[in-house]
Amino acid sequence: MIEIIIGVIAGLVIGYLIAKVLEKNNASKIISNAKEQAASIKKEAELTGEAIKNEKILQAKERFIELKSEHEKVILKRDRKISDAEKRVRDKESTLSKEISKNKKLNAKLEKSIEEHNERLEILEIKENEVKNMHSRQVKELELISGLSADEAKEQLVNSLKDNAKADAMVFIQNEMEEAKLTAQKEARKIIVNTIQRVGTEEAVENCVSVFNLESDDIKGRIIGREGRNIRALEAATGVEIIVDDTPEAIILSCFDSVRREIARLSLHKLVTDGRIHPARIEEVVKKTAKQIDEEIIEVGKRTVIELGIHGLHPELIRMVGRMKYRSSYGQNLLHHSREVARLCGIMAAELGLNAKMAKRAGLLHDMGKVPEMETEVPHAILGMQLAEKYGEKPEVCNAIGAHHDEIEMNNLLSPIVQVCDAISGARPGARRQVLDSYIQRLKDLENVALSFQGVNKAYAIQAGRELRVIVESEKVSDEMASQMSFDISQKIQTDMTYPGQVKVTVIRETRAINVAR
Repeated sequence: MIEIIIGVIAGLVIGYLIAKVLEKNNASKIISNAKEQAASIKKEAELTGEAIKNEKILQAKERFIELKSEHEKVILKRDRKISDAEKRVRDKESTLSKEISKNKKLNAKLEKSIEEHNERLEILEIKENEVKNMHSRQVKELELISGLSADEAKEQLVNSLKDNAKADAMVFIQNEMEEAKLTAQKEARKIIVNTIQRVGTEEAVENCVSVFNLESDDIKGRIIGREGRNIRALEAATGVEIIVDDTPEAIILSCFDSVRREIARLSLHKLVTDGRIHPARIEEVVKKTAKQIDEEIIEVGKRTVIELGIHGLHPELIRMVGRMKYRSSYGQNLLHHSREVARLCGIMAAELGLNAKMAKRAGLLHDMGKVPEMETEVPHAILGMQLAEKYGEKPEVCNAIGAHHDEIEMNNLLSPIVQVCDAISGARPGARRQVLDSYIQRLKDLENVALSFQGVNKAYAIQAGRELRVIVESEKVSDEMASQMSFDISQKIQTDMTYPGQVKVTVIRETRAINVAR
């Protein structure tokens, strides 16, 4: 038993020793493998670092070369600029030196000419004194011979020359006027008549009152509303006075602004057709109608511009052209008037060999100062010119707009054409309506202007104030004085009165010899 135990113990000891030896051998192998791996990793790292180092060095060299080339370019550019500047300075110096030498020569010549001029002045002064002395001696001799002083003789001579000159001047003026009428009026009348014949005249009468027709009088109560709230809301929303009276099946809309009156008319039509009439609905319908009218204004402006063949007009100017549809002047619709003036201007400019499209443009826009959204005290011609300048119109068009009532000076041929065509469109029969009292007063003022002249017996304004016939006393007024009186009366009418178109002044002088046989 003891032997067995000893054998087991000895076996265990021997096994432990064998395990230690094997473990030591394995550890030495692992360490050697690790050393080999570490050496290979270190070698690879050294190779990689060397490659990166070489690459960085190459990049640095390339960057240095690039910077060096850029620096050289900048230096070359600066050197060129400096050389160019030096060359310009040298050129200027040479030019200045040449000019200085020229100026020296000119100064020498000027000094010489001044000296010669002074010598001539001295000689002239001597001659002038001699002439004065001779003239004074001759005047004294003439006074002794004629028995008149120099002032008296001069006065008589001046008076006789005045009379002769006045008579000659009147004859010359009469001859020139007749010649101008024979040569100029024929062509001018031909152009104007052809222009008028080629334009279709449209007449339109606009009032400050519109009548809204109803199917029955029962609708009036609904429009007025409880305690008048509907009609008050409608008046407040549109700015139009609504008159509900005893007129059967009709309501009167009164307002000076045609746009607001049209908005009120369309709004009433929609409310009556829909049947719902109350303050909230009224405000809603008025807003929609106002927007619809704005769109219609723009559409009317576009159609007008396309119809007349005008291109490139600013949208705001197109809108103003559309607003002309709802504006009238002396009862004449402003859009129809402007279209008529544009056509007349285009035809007349074409007849005269000018730019017809630009003439149409100026004719269409000449009265746009009458349709501003804000009230202003500036005359409509000046306001229209300012608006045209603001929206990029050409200077010729702007001047034609501003000068068509002679408020600024005309500087091109389009301006008188626009002025004449405006007068033709506004002065033709039926174009405008005037208050009877102002019309009669204008005729009386014309006759009073003629009666204020001496020698006038009677004066009659005929043809709606287009002609003034003046009958003078033959004993007090001669034929030459009649021509002068006709001219003076026309000038006084032109300066003292305002009138459309032109006024023809005819002075009539006749001598009657009457005897009675008994």
